[in-house]
Amino acid sequence: MNKITRREAIGGMLATGAGVLAFNETGNAQTENLPMAFRGTHQPKPLPFDAAKLKGISEKLIKSHWENNYIGSVKALNVIEQRLAAMLKEKDLPAYLYGDLKREELIRTGSVVLHEQYFANLGGNGRADGKALKLIEKWFGSYEQWENEFKKTANALSGGSGWTILAFNLHTKEAHNYWAADHAHNSPFSVPLLLLDMYEHSYQMDYGSAAAKYIDVFMQNVNWEEVNRRVETSANY
Repeated sequence: MNKITRREAIGGMLATGAGVLAFNETGNAQTENLPMAFRGTHQPKPLPFDAAKLKGISEKLIKSHWENNYIGSVKALNVIEQRLAAMLKEKDLPAYLYGDLKREELIRTGSVVLHEQYFANLGGNGRADGKALKLIEKWFGSYEQWENEFKKTANALSGGSGWTILAFNLHTKEAHNYWAADHAHNSPFSVPLLLLDMYEHSYQMDYGSAAAKYIDVFMQNVNWEEVNRRVETSANY
């Protein structure tokens, strides 16, 4: 008997789930009978800015990023949720297979949330002000010191994958720049205020391996109004 690897098993389960999702998208009411946690009905959010008007980041890159990476994660998360519901009914299913799919659920959820936050904090003039600037000056001494550390953290991820995140921790009541190796890394109880996607798909099309140039143009496009809104709702500034 030929043995299959965990990767092959997960691939087969996702393929089966994709068929379930396609069937449900035709209007079948099966998803309405599932518990809310397993319905897999997430819908992608549109870009909140004109992709042709960013400075130094091409419309082609942004649309590819949004369509392939973000929407791809939304679709995958829907498949995973519905497949988890089906797996709950399989009495003899090995726990490690369920655990592998739960790991995928965590990663895809992180990808969806972080990408939505990333796109939302783009499309601005790049000039920090308001409550976000006050928070940065309080915790980093000056905007210049914060930007220096934020960029150093981002450059440490260049050539690989991950996120650089300015976040406010609801437990410690502190603000920090965090290094995240993938969609599942996050400091517990930290609320993202500003997110920079450092996966190569976010810059390679425009800048090749020159990640530092992408980081610089990202800073020129930050929507600080959105960052201010996040500071006000999470950090009570």
